[in-house]
Amino acid sequence: MNKKIKRRKKLKMLLMIPFVLALIFGLSAVVMLLWNNILPEVIGVKQVSYWQALGLLLLSKILFGGLGSDDRFKSDKKSRKKRAMRKKLKGMSEEELSKFREEWQKRC
Repeated sequence: MNKKIKRRKKLKMLLMIPFVLALIFGLSAVVMLLWNNILPEVIGVKQVSYWQALGLLLLSKILFGGLGSDDRFKSDKKSRKKRAMRKKLKGMSEEELSKFREEWQKRC
């Protein structure tokens, strides 16, 4: 069972790589089109090439989005785990709860 899960994770990662690359290149094209169709007329700047648009996209990510991991998904996962644990503890009797606490005191 564990090998199946690992295989699925690897497959998902392999499928995500082309999707992410296509998304990056697609967003670069959108940046280029918007820049070239709006900004030269509004503020009089030169048009940009596709690769310059990709660079602008990367620069904006660095300046405004940071390069670290996105912790939103981790916090959602943590809150789901907390809710599940509360639900589990709520359903326990006093005897089971004291046994559970003793077990965790041994571990910590």
